[in-house]
Order: sequence, then structure tokens, then C-alpha cells
Amino acid sequence: MEVGAARGLESQKIMDALDGKAISEKKKEMSNIPPCCFKALSSEPERDAKCHSTVVSGWFSESRSSSDGAHTKYYNNPMWPGEAHSLKVEKILYQEKSEFQEIMVFESLAYGKVLVLDGIVQLTEKDECAYQEMIAHLPLCSIPSPKTVLVVGGGDGGVLREISRHSSVECIDICEIDKLVIEVSKKFFPDLAIGFEDPRVQLHVGDAVKFLRDAPKGKYDAIIVDSSDPVGPAQELVERPFFEMIASALRPGGVLCNMAESMWLHMHLIQDMISICRETFKGSVHYAWANVPTYPSGVIGFVLCSTDGPPVNFLKPINPIEKVDGAVKFHRELKFYNSEMHSAAFALPSFLKREVSTLRQ
Repeated sequence: MEVGAARGLESQKIMDALDGKAISEKKKEMSNIPPCCFKALSSEPERDAKCHSTVVSGWFSESRSSSDGAHTKYYNNPMWPGEAHSLKVEKILYQEKSEFQEIMVFESLAYGKVLVLDGIVQLTEKDECAYQEMIAHLPLCSIPSPKTVLVVGGGDGGVLREISRHSSVECIDICEIDKLVIEVSKKFFPDLAIGFEDPRVQLHVGDAVKFLRDAPKGKYDAIIVDSSDPVGPAQELVERPFFEMIASALRPGGVLCNMAESMWLHMHLIQDMISICRETFKGSVHYAWANVPTYPSGVIGFVLCSTDGPPVNFLKPINPIEKVDGAVKFHRELKFYNSEMHSAAFALPSFLKREVSTLRQ
């Protein structure tokens, strides 16, 4: 079909969907809409849609001034200044301030229930699988028969749920500072919080830095740091003393998987973390990444490290988890992770490879 004919058909679909009284007004307005916009508009016509150049109304928003400065703050988060991602809120289900942070849960139109801490999306029911599965299985599938695992943060229980799939694991310690996050997750996100029901889980409510400082040397086969963004008090979790405590708590050949932000937004943080880890961990240090639509830029990264000892090749999983029994027990089969995704996660875009090449082992 010729381009002109296709454009005409799409235009007609939209015209037929409009109120008859508004057709004459819309015809003139829509004559300036590029053909690339017709498909989006035809599926759900917007009565007040305005198209500027090739931008469909609603895709972008501008910061507007207000008396309370709310809009300015909205676009001024220190972790991603000048950007914002919007989810349509169907209903606020919970909102309370704990000793440490504001906790909110809402029902969204497209992503199910959403957990928000201090105004920042932590997880949604629709895409939590990508983050939870990758941060847990990237380290645990890289070593044979992990037995002792520590989770730092992770109060929603999702990482625990994924660790529980590994039958070799005998002890799972979790150190979460905010008990209210756990309680809220058990109420609103039972499919994640099921991780707390595993009898191997030992919950420690408190400061992770103190917990690691007191941890016996060489206790853990793997440590997974599921922390919030490194601003405010969480800044301590991306600094050298914290990584040194982790290295001390790991056995020879033990592994760390640490949330490591977005390659598109936080290159300086990634470089700092890799540089510190390279000096601290004498095994190997690698960067991996995964797509999580509701995180800033739609991407999240992980730093994976191993201590001196039996060599760890993170790029080639040796402990496959895909065929593990018990999918019903965990309420679902794996949705995101598999051995191919594991290896692919370490394939870096050229710009990132250049930036970190001198920092990686």
C-alpha cells in the first residue's frame, strides 16, 4: 500500500471516532499531524490531543511553576535531574511515614501495585521479576552449591523469594533497617513477601553497616546488596569501608552482587564503585545490567565481585536454576532470568565498555 493511502486510512479511523460536532474543528487540527502519530491516536482518540511536530500529546511534559514549588521538586531529584516518569495512579492503598522514610503503595493502571519509598518507585508487580531474579541469580548461579547468603536491604522479600529457589542454600540472613517496609510488603505484595516464609531465613532489623562490622570473617558464600539509591544515609553503602566489610565477611571465592544504578544516568557512580571494588576484591569485578521499565531510564546495573580464592567466571553460569523444582511453591516460574540472559547481561554497550575498561579486571 502506498504511503499516502495508508495515511488516509489511519486518518479516516480517527475521524470516524470523533464526535460529529467536533469533526470540522479536528480536521483542520489533524491535517498538521504527522503520519507517525496516527497509529497511536487511532487506538484511543484523545479529544483534546495536540500534536507538536512529531510528539503526541501526553508523551512529554514541561515543568510548570507553582506557588508551593511542587513541579520544580518533581523535576529536580538529585539522582536524575530534569527527568520524570509518570504512572497513572488508580488508587492510593497505603501511605505512612516510618522512622526512616515515607512509604506509599498505590494501584497503577498499567503496572499493578507499586511500592514507593520517599517518592521513588522501588518495584511494581509487573516488572519486579527482572530486578529480583537478576540480582539474586547472577551471583548464586555463578558459584557451585552456595550455602550461606546475606541480603542487605530487600525488605519487600523478593530477593529472598529468589534465593529460596536454590536448594543448596542452608542459611539466609537478611538485614533490613525499616521493619515497616517488611510489614507493608507482607500486606500488599504477598507474592514477594513469601520469601520471608522460608524457614532458612533469619531476619535482622537494624543497620547493615553495624551488622557487617560484627559479622564473622568468611561467613558468607554470597552477599546481595538490594539497597536504595545512594543519597542521604544510603551514601554509606557505596563507599570503600562498606565494601571492605563485605569482602571480609565473604569466604575465599565468595561473591557480591550490588545494585549499581543506570549506565545512562550515573556513570560517575558506576566508575567510583568499580574502582573501589577493583581495589577491594582480589578475584574478579564485572558490571552487568537489565531492563526494568519503571526504573529511571528503564535500566538498572549490578556490580559483581569475587574475593580471592577459587576463580569465579560470572559470564558463564555453572549452577543453572531454570529447571529447579518447586515453581508452584514460589507462586510462579521464572519470568525473566535464564542462563542466556545471565551471560548477555555482561555484554556492555561500546560507550560503557570504554568508560570502565581501565577500571575492570
